[in-house]
Amino acid sequence: MKMNRRHGEGAESEEPCDAEVKAGLRDQDRSAQGRPPPHRRCRLRSQAERVLVACALLREHKADSLWDAYTSIINDQALILSINSSFVDPLLQFETQLKIIESSFKSVFTIPCLEEVKEMGNGSDDEDLQELYQSILNVYEDTLLILVSKDFYKLQILKEMIVWMSRDRLGQQGRILVIISRVLIFAAKKVKESASVDAPCLGVLAAELCLLCSHASRSITQPASMGMYHLLCIAKRQNEFLLDVLKEDKTEVARSIGHMLLPSLLTDFVWSLLMRLAMPDRGMTKEAANMLRLTLEHHAHKVTMVSKIVELIYVQLSKNSNHVMKHAMLRVITLLTRTSPKKVIFQLMDYPVPADNTLALMWQAAGSEASVALPVLTTILLILRGKPGEMQESLADRRRFSLDTTNMMPMAASQALCTLLPVPSYKKAVAQFFPQLLMALLFQVFYTCNMTLVIENKLFFARDALRVLLHCSGLQEVDTDLNRKNFWDQISQVLFHHHGVYLIATTLGEHNFPQFPETLHYLYKLSVEGPRRSEDSVITVIFLTELLNKFFKDPFPEEFLVLFRKWINDSNPAVSKLSLQKIASMAPVINQVRNVCSLLLSILDAFLSKDQTVIIRALLTLRRLLNKLDKVTYSSLCTQIASSYCPLMDHSNGGIRSMAIRHFGELVRDMSQYRWTLNNAVFRALVPLILFLEDTETRVITACKHTLAICVSELRWSTSNLLLDRCYSFELVVLSICNNLFISHGRYIVELLSDALGFLRNSQVYLRRASVILIGYLTTLGGHLLLRDDIEVILEGIDRVLDDEDPEIKALASKTHKLLKNVANKLTSSVIKQTSRRLFNFIYIKKFKPLYNYISPNDVTEKPCGDERNQEREERPCA
Repeated sequence: MKMNRRHGEGAESEEPCDAEVKAGLRDQDRSAQGRPPPHRRCRLRSQAERVLVACALLREHKADSLWDAYTSIINDQALILSINSSFVDPLLQFETQLKIIESSFKSVFTIPCLEEVKEMGNGSDDEDLQELYQSILNVYEDTLLILVSKDFYKLQILKEMIVWMSRDRLGQQGRILVIISRVLIFAAKKVKESASVDAPCLGVLAAELCLLCSHASRSITQPASMGMYHLLCIAKRQNEFLLDVLKEDKTEVARSIGHMLLPSLLTDFVWSLLMRLAMPDRGMTKEAANMLRLTLEHHAHKVTMVSKIVELIYVQLSKNSNHVMKHAMLRVITLLTRTSPKKVIFQLMDYPVPADNTLALMWQAAGSEASVALPVLTTILLILRGKPGEMQESLADRRRFSLDTTNMMPMAASQALCTLLPVPSYKKAVAQFFPQLLMALLFQVFYTCNMTLVIENKLFFARDALRVLLHCSGLQEVDTDLNRKNFWDQISQVLFHHHGVYLIATTLGEHNFPQFPETLHYLYKLSVEGPRRSEDSVITVIFLTELLNKFFKDPFPEEFLVLFRKWINDSNPAVSKLSLQKIASMAPVINQVRNVCSLLLSILDAFLSKDQTVIIRALLTLRRLLNKLDKVTYSSLCTQIASSYCPLMDHSNGGIRSMAIRHFGELVRDMSQYRWTLNNAVFRALVPLILFLEDTETRVITACKHTLAICVSELRWSTSNLLLDRCYSFELVVLSICNNLFISHGRYIVELLSDALGFLRNSQVYLRRASVILIGYLTTLGGHLLLRDDIEVILEGIDRVLDDEDPEIKALASKTHKLLKNVANKLTSSVIKQTSRRLFNFIYIKKFKPLYNYISPNDVTEKPCGDERNQEREERPCA
């Protein structure tokens, strides 16, 4: 090839001489009709000369541009290849090379086209200029081939070339695509020799070539189709799709692309086409939309970054989008929902509430795919498990995409259901999920009823969705009835919560709703698994209870009774009380309940609750059931029941103390036929029954007198009259009980003293005071039954209250301390003497006057009834 540039004389010899110009002008004159005036002939000659000179200069300038382009591309190639051989960071290396290649691109594809080059020639140099032109293209192509042969990653340059090409207005697309096609052909051959291919740009490049395959010009479509084929060969290292691609069958092309591209590359392909939808070229928009549809219909399951694609569509649709673009993007939402419903739904939930028109359109598009109705509703139900406004524990635990840590997805899900539930294709799925949707929306209604955002903006989406659900499930009459009961207007009021649940459950029952069996089954499943929040438990218990009341007679089937037994000890006090209330209502049929013992023992467990109202409800429920329980079962449990009452007699709440004490007395009276079974329990309760006679609350004192009267009557002790209000004296009651105790049950003295010593550490003054007095009488009257070690322990306990802050307790303790010393002095180390002393004291009781002359705040001021006081002072033989 001749590469010598022509300058100087050679260049000047090519220009036309004056003789030739004159001859040309003469020929023109002869052909003219008539000769112009002489001055006109001179003007024509000057113009022709100027034209010829201008043409010569233009040809010279274009030839110079070819030489300049050639010089530039050679220099650029050398620089690019030198960088390619260096140890520069790969990313920096690529970025630098890309900038140089872009500069070369501008130089190469701004030169004249081949037709213009041919016109530039002047005989002998035509071939040289054409060779120069082709050399420029060859050098640029060779540079690309060298780069790609070293690293398939640099196929990325081809993608950038198409971007640069789209800005070209000089009609060079054909030449550019030919080079791109040749590079892809080379790469397709080279890839067969490689172990792996790192070409992340194939997806985007495939999208661009795919659109160019539908170009109007054959000079564009032919190299684009060839390039597409070889691109797919690179992607999958196979070539069986050549004929389909070259046939330009769009469906087959789309299938081939989806089949061959890896998920990440196919995602790039889809993303690029989506971006093309926003371009002003309507023809290109239609082609992109068509290719998106064809690809996603068969290969949407391979697309990754679904959430980002949905976000892109939302942003694009929020702008002023044309009809073709809007339809195409909504169709993409539909197709993505078909294969990735969970990802699409979660992303659609992550926008501000309430949804705007754009989001509503996207919901409709997602709901138009009938085949995924079940997974869509499953995903929404999963989201409805959340509580609106609830702060997420940690960013890592969140399934959200926004920066806001407040979970508003459940509200969005409720609004979405208003759109999705009426869709005809969702009818079957709605019927299948009716119980789950019903309860989830009920929970949401009561979650949102005290949210400021909901109340102020009237965003009652959960309520609206609940009404839609009733209508879609053939329960329009239920909705009408609830509306007549003013349910929908009051549902947002916090105080209406529990009654509202009761109302909707009873209304459904009144209309014998056909979904009852599956609803009952779901409620049972929900109850067994355990709800997520305590407020959910309340709603579940109320709803289930009312449905059971409607469709079953007491007692409930055992499997449901097990639930109520479990709920007795629920962590939510409201649930416990609801369960206890329902169990109490079954008192008339309690003897028909299987495993009734287990039920009663569960109620006893509720006595340990930290909530006082639960304990009170448990006491009332147990008492109501015991009144109807058969005596055989009752007697088998009486000991356990009595033991459960005892700790409550010392409860901090006066109401619980009085109730436990009174119910213990009722238990003793109920078991009069089985009195022997409760002896131990009565003596374990004796100390608190005595001490709480000094209580500051009248109801507790009354309960103690009532229960002690029952106990002493059952024990046949002569103390009942002293408990009457008109002649009551605390010290005389203690003296009488102790005398009767040592006559018949002296073996309990150690246990009673131990219990009394425990009250010396109580924070209540009246209990410490009463226990000091009781200890004094127990040791004085029963000292003969004690050992020296016992006396030492009691003395140690009394020593602790000798310095009590209450002066009366100090005085009483001092008196008791002296009494204990007297008892201790009478003890002997001789076993024989100690035994004789015990026998003597057992046979004969000395007369005792009151030891303390203590006047209780609760004592009457009147003279005691009859001679009861004197009777206690007289000596009397042992009964």
